[in-house]
Amino acid sequence: MIFGILKPYPSPLISGRGIDLDFALLAGCLALLGLGLVMITSASSEVAAVQSGNPLYHMYRHLVYVFLGLVACGATMMVPIATWQRMGFMMLLGAFGLLVLVLVPGIGREVNGSMRWIGFSFFNVQPSEIAKVFVVIYLAGYLVRRQTEVRESWMGFFKPFIVLLPMAGLLLMEPDFGATVVMMGAAAAMLFLGGVGLFRFSLMVVLAVVAVFVLVQAQPYRMARLITFTDPWSDQFGSGYQLTQALIAFGRGEWLGVGLGNSVQKQFYLPEAHTDFVFSVLAEELGVVGSLVTIALFVFVTVRALYIGLWAEKAKQFFAAYMAFGLAFLWIGQFLINIGVNVGLLPTKGLTLPFLSYGGSSLVICCACVGLLLRIEWESRTHLGSEEHEFSESDFAEEPSHGR
Repeated sequence: MIFGILKPYPSPLISGRGIDLDFALLAGCLALLGLGLVMITSASSEVAAVQSGNPLYHMYRHLVYVFLGLVACGATMMVPIATWQRMGFMMLLGAFGLLVLVLVPGIGREVNGSMRWIGFSFFNVQPSEIAKVFVVIYLAGYLVRRQTEVRESWMGFFKPFIVLLPMAGLLLMEPDFGATVVMMGAAAAMLFLGGVGLFRFSLMVVLAVVAVFVLVQAQPYRMARLITFTDPWSDQFGSGYQLTQALIAFGRGEWLGVGLGNSVQKQFYLPEAHTDFVFSVLAEELGVVGSLVTIALFVFVTVRALYIGLWAEKAKQFFAAYMAFGLAFLWIGQFLINIGVNVGLLPTKGLTLPFLSYGGSSLVICCACVGLLLRIEWESRTHLGSEEHEFSESDFAEEPSHGR
């Protein structure tokens, strides 16, 4: 019955060759998911034991998020990319709606002074994670519809910012400075790949740097973080405490680490050890070698995502290509910021590490993005699933396997 319903819509999970996935990307992401589960179990055990009486409390919750993420990955793989393209404007409105709702007292939930979550009975939803992906999908559609205008006129270049700037304003009201930077960075990269001239792109970069400087100056706590991160040891028991404890974790790890589960910093020395600073615990327990292997996995999956965008572009599926590029840049931005914060190259900022950090919304959205990328790769390779293609029984016939 279910197969009969889905048969008119072939997908990487239902095709003439059975399960027809980009196993390289899938294997890299699953490896990161597995590593994240192990590190969250280790990093959260002490905190969970005190807060809930069960050292595996956060591990059990994370397993639920992993399951939901895998369901989201499978679901997004079943939806044709053309459907996402048609829904782009509705998704943009949905993103605005979620970001407004989270600011409404009684609906939004405040944690550590930030209103970033919509609370339900057993879990929280972080609208900014959803909004970033919806913006990428909308902007990919805009770049396809207005390709000539974007490349040749100033108006085509400025129009996206009529949408992006109000959304950035809503994010800053939470406040979520990190998500704002990641979203605007991914949008800028997509515009550049969409054909914006170097002069206009350079002007955008200059304006962005000026905007960041003004935003940092506008809030005293942001300026304090900027000053502290340059010399955290000057106030190691005050504003520099979190960063100094993270650096101590890196120092203790040395080359091979102190061993899985043997971290000292996770024992209430390093705040947010299983969320924003899970990479520091990983470095302490697995050392430089484990850290470099983790970074290599991140580099692999992000480069693979960029290649998927390139393959879609070669197949003349431009919406899919821009979407793949945007999703890859979202991952790259979060990865660079989180790792930069952990090693002291950037001011302390609350931003999760994709696939590894504890956090349901981030993990589920990351898995959904994997599903989108797997769908894009499959459609660009088989030339199925586009609006112009009319399905027939031959689409489900056995075909000789070929890969990239």
